[in-house]
Formats: sequence, structure tokens, C-alpha cells
Amino acid sequence: MKLHAVKNVRIRSRAIKFGLLITSLSGVILTSHAQDPAFSQFFSSPLNINPALTANINADWRVISNLRDQWIGPASPYATGTVSYDRKIMQNKLPGMVEEKNTLGVGAMLMYDYAMSGVVKSTYASVNMSYNVKLSEGFYLHRLAAGFGGIYGRRYVDFGRVDFEEQFTGTGFNVNLPTGELALSNMRGYFSSSAGLTYSISSERSNVDIGVAAFHLNRPKQTFLEDEHQILAMRKVAHMNYETYLNDYLLLNANAIYQFQADASYYSIGAALGYILPTSTDVILNGGFWYWSKNAIIPYVGIMYQNMQFGFSYDYTISKLNIAPRKPHTWEVSLIIRGVSGPRQTIPCPWK
Repeated sequence: MKLHAVKNVRIRSRAIKFGLLITSLSGVILTSHAQDPAFSQFFSSPLNINPALTANINADWRVISNLRDQWIGPASPYATGTVSYDRKIMQNKLPGMVEEKNTLGVGAMLMYDYAMSGVVKSTYASVNMSYNVKLSEGFYLHRLAAGFGGIYGRRYVDFGRVDFEEQFTGTGFNVNLPTGELALSNMRGYFSSSAGLTYSISSERSNVDIGVAAFHLNRPKQTFLEDEHQILAMRKVAHMNYETYLNDYLLLNANAIYQFQADASYYSIGAALGYILPTSTDVILNGGFWYWSKNAIIPYVGIMYQNMQFGFSYDYTISKLNIAPRKPHTWEVSLIIRGVSGPRQTIPCPWK
């Protein structure tokens, strides 16, 4: 049995309009090329951007948590969250680790994503490894990093929260009547692979990172509705980051990303200024704006205290959705904690 037209299907969630849920649910389930979640604060989710950024940090280890929430009207139908951990390993134990300043890194990330107020849920787990090599050193330090990753993902549809035509009794819906759709809730997971490169040039007061990456290299099959033609399209990413001291108390950080997957693509570009408090150099106040693919202007504010960094952003919609009766709203928060064994002598950077 298939999902019927809007007049034959209802969602029991009072928070979201009937028609919106059916349209969105059909789009999520029936699309042949599912897409990965994306963050407005992409610079605060490096393991989701490029496996080569794993342990590419000015620290020994790093923990990151991201939360993105989207809603229309009174409801909150879309949410995405991650938590990741990466670190340098076997320092001073492998040839070249000390003399050449090469680093080996490992990391892992957990991500959840739900749509339609939890009717459609996705979970992802990834494990990455990277190797960062010093190419040359002088006034500028040149480095090249390569990273590889493995991803396990699974998508789940809670058909128990969807009412079908067969459950209509004339006076209402009897959710205890069978529909034949519940078996589709137990969809098999998938495995996929990722790879990426980054190239960095740094000095005492400036740093540039550029990188490319690809996710789902093996294009794993999706098992929605038992359609073997459903695949997870390869996601391709290009990104850059630049930070520099403007003076002893003012920092500039600019970055950009371009990403495409199947028929969807987006880019984001922006910059933030960081102000180091003269009374306490442990505190940096950050503020800036990003522009997202003709869709949104994203103001960002953040604070860094010692090795902890917090960021908040809000997507101000500038597309045609902004004139809709119910406007979309999106906010994100990020928290980064770094473990540093010695004094920090590098430029504070959201990537690292």
C-alpha cells in the first residue's frame, strides 16, 4: 500500500498543518537522492565538512557539539544535532612526529536529524583518521593533510504516527487497525566512505586553509519503500578559511563553503571580527555575518574563554519564504572545548 493523496492521509500532530506534513513527508520518503544535513555554522562542525580536518587543531584534543532547530509557526518540525571528538595520537612516537612536526589524528562524530516533528528520523555515526604533514618551513609554514572516514547511517519512519485510509471508520481514525506500512519502519542501515584533503599556509600572524572533500564515495543504497534505486548521492565539498591579526586586540576570520549533492547545492560566505579584551586576554568576543545562497543572512555572535568557545546564530530569511504567512525560523548553537597541554601560541580560529 502507498501513501494516498492529502485528502486520504492525516498526521495526528496538532502542532503542524496537515498539508505541510504530507507534502514534506512525501518529499523525504519518495526522493531518490536523500541529502545530508547542513549547518549554518559550518565552521563549527569541521568533521561534517572534511575528514582531513580531523585533529587539524591548535590543541591536543577537541570536543564539539552543535544544535540546529528550524520551525514554522508554533511548531518545531526539523532539528539536527551533533557531538564529535577528535585528537592527535601517538605524538612523539612515530618517525618524523617530532622533527618534522607531522601529526596523526583520529575522531568520531554522532549526528541525529529528525523531520516532521519526529515522524522521520535519521542517525549517523562516523569514524575518521587523518595525517597532517609539514611540507616546508620558513617565514611561512606549508602543511598538507589527508583524511579518510567511514559512516554508518540509518533512517526511520514512525508510521505509527500516520493515519491511513484503511484506518478510517466513518467517524474518525482507529489507529489499532493494520495498514501494512509498519514493516517499513525497520529499514536497514547503510555504510559509506569519505575522503578529503586540506592545504594550509601559516605564519605568526596569519593562516589560510583550503580543502576539498567527498562523502558517500560508494553511493550506498537507501531502502525506503523497498526501492532499490534509491541511493545516497555523493556529497562534494570545497571550503576555505582565513584568519589574521588586524592589530594586537582585533582578529579577522573569513571563510566560505560550496557544497553540492544530487540536484541540490549551496554556498555560504562570511566573516567575523574577534575582539581580545585588553583587561583579560583569555576572553575573545566574536561577531559577524554570513550569506547563504540567496536564502538567508546569518548574524553570528560568540565568546571564547580560554579553551572554551560558544557560538549562536540565527538565519534571517531573505528568499520568497520570508513573505509566506508563516515564516521559517532557524537558530543554531555550538560549543567547542579544546584540551591544550601547553601555552597556546597560535591564532584563535573557529576551525581549530
